[in-house]
Amino acid sequence: MGNIWHLGVKELRTLLRDPVMLVLVAWCFSGAIYAAATAQPESLNKAPIGIVDEDRSELSTRIVGAFLPPYFVPPALITPAEMDARLDRGLDTFGLYIPTGFQRDVLAGRSPRVQVNIDATRMMQAFSGNSNIQMILASEVDAFLKGRRTASPPLPVDLDLRVRFNPNLTQSWFGGVVDFVFQVSMIAMVLTGASLIREREHGTIEHLLVMPVTPFQIMTSKIWSMGLVVLAASAVSLRSMVAGVLGVPIAGSIVLFLSGTALHLFATTSLGIFLATIGRTMPQFALLLILVLFPMQMLSGGFTPYESMPEVLQKLMLVAPTTHFVWLSQAIIFRGAGLAVVWQPFAALALLGAVLFSVSLARFRKTIAAMA
Repeated sequence: MGNIWHLGVKELRTLLRDPVMLVLVAWCFSGAIYAAATAQPESLNKAPIGIVDEDRSELSTRIVGAFLPPYFVPPALITPAEMDARLDRGLDTFGLYIPTGFQRDVLAGRSPRVQVNIDATRMMQAFSGNSNIQMILASEVDAFLKGRRTASPPLPVDLDLRVRFNPNLTQSWFGGVVDFVFQVSMIAMVLTGASLIREREHGTIEHLLVMPVTPFQIMTSKIWSMGLVVLAASAVSLRSMVAGVLGVPIAGSIVLFLSGTALHLFATTSLGIFLATIGRTMPQFALLLILVLFPMQMLSGGFTPYESMPEVLQKLMLVAPTTHFVWLSQAIIFRGAGLAVVWQPFAALALLGAVLFSVSLARFRKTIAAMA
């Protein structure tokens, strides 16, 4: 235990002398989470639109005024000559052309045409924005003709909708927690893997080989020290960034969540050691990290609903620690779940951590023996 403690302290001192790693940890648990949470590429948000209103009628004015934040920025009233130029320069994502006599033709029942030009290079906004524009046009024309908003026909069943855990459907809440899980997994693997690669590149691994320490002690020291760093950064980020800046309400026990995070770190740091024994250099380790981390994260149920994936993938992802960490994170943070609810993800993370630690230790011993 003394050797494990002193080797771990040595790892912490080495990390403190590495400003690049410190900046990476600080950024990943602050700015990266904020950027991922507030960016909404899949939904229409503050889309720029330019409108050519040649009709200048009551109906066209109502249409122009219907494009409101947060879906659109206030429309820019432009001339026909400016429309193509603004689209080419990327100033507008949408260009709407309302022709002369539009209101007159609507009142006469002639079904006039309105031209919509879309910058399709902004694919996600173009797809959702097209539907939004059509709904706005249809709604304003219908309201103008009938003098009021038409109500939907009554349903045979009254729906009493109650949105729980996120009443306002704030996307940044969900995006912030999902990216928080991603950053915990990534930094844990990067720090432990980089510490082992650094030993090999700097030649200090030979110093360890002549000392009275075992591969188990070396590996365990790296896991507890780097795991402690990530756990501390997670606790600070959860309070300051997730709950503070993003305003995500933490419904459950923070102690319980950090306990689950510690189990997850046990598994991911062991996986980082395993990848570092395969990759001989930092570039090789980075490539392996991309091949393992990103598929594991994308298919864990954070970005894509777990139930919507093929059944084969669902069963395969049960061996990934990120899948169970996403489950317990959402259950504790959003739904206020206790240990009686999340004990299964806890047990799965403990089992996966033990397996990954054993496999990584066997691989590490083989690597150490080959170097000796």
